Amino acid sequence: MTQHTLTADAAGTWRLGDRTVNRLGFGAMRLPQTGPALVPDAVPRDRSQAVAVLRRARDLGVNHIDTAAFYFSPLRSANELINTALAPYPDDLVITTKVGPARGPAGDWTAHAGPAELRGQVEENLRQLGRDHLDVVNLRVNGTGSVAERFGALADLRQAGLIRHLGLSNVHPHQLAEAQAVAPVVCVQNRYGIGIRPDHDAFVRACGEQGIAYVPFYSIAATGGQYGRGGAEDPALAAVARAHGVGTAELRLAWTLHRGPNVLAIPGTGDLAHLAANVAAASLRLSAEELAALEAVHRAGE
Repeated sequence: MTQHTLTADAAGTWRLGDRTVNRLGFGAMRLPQTGPALVPDAVPRDRSQAVAVLRRARDLGVNHIDTAAFYFSPLRSANELINTALAPYPDDLVITTKVGPARGPAGDWTAHAGPAELRGQVEENLRQLGRDHLDVVNLRVNGTGSVAERFGALADLRQAGLIRHLGLSNVHPHQLAEAQAVAPVVCVQNRYGIGIRPDHDAFVRACGEQGIAYVPFYSIAATGGQYGRGGAEDPALAAVARAHGVGTAELRLAWTLHRGPNVLAIPGTGDLAHLAANVAAASLRLSAEELAALEAVHRAGE
């Protein structure tokens, strides 16, 4: 019997402005290195391995890739790997990038970009990706203060044709409202997952009501963040995973996709087997009883 290959379209689609993407996408943060990401002493990943993962992701139906110019390690840049693997880009592929944070050549973090520096960051993403415009640019926010001036600078670049759509990352509801008064927002990208920010559940729903995609990051890693998932899992979560014959990482992804039709997943990996497992999570269906058990895990720390 031929085994059916599970693909990224199994969870359905959502729109980012005028672009339609499969809700199971791919995050490029882990591509440039092995081990922890976004650290100065990262160990570069084998280039051919990274390129193979990106091309296989496309084969499996991934048409939404999240990246940034500050995703790099010594010798490797996520954007340039994407360019190598996928250019000339297919018409259905949506590449989302983010600006705001900045790293020096050695990988050390520097001050967030102000309005005047954002154009340079946008142009750097364009150069690395080999594009004449960016599909979606998220303004990565640091803190709870005003976003209007910096978002306005990106809105100007949108008017100039360098950016197609705008989004926000690491934001609170009041910042979304402030940005929407400046220009349309197609997505919010925040840290969220089982047990992570249950206080943002209402924000996830509110985005959906406004037609805005909610894109969790670190939904697999949870508290591990850029260092990856570590430590023992909650027994109830592990039991649901066993019942479906999957790992807890795939279950966390499936739970994310069950949070609403506007929720997109962007798991990242540099491993072909992990990629296949992540994509297969789009096909996983959870019962009402299982969702209730996971809801209890999600809210246990409140």
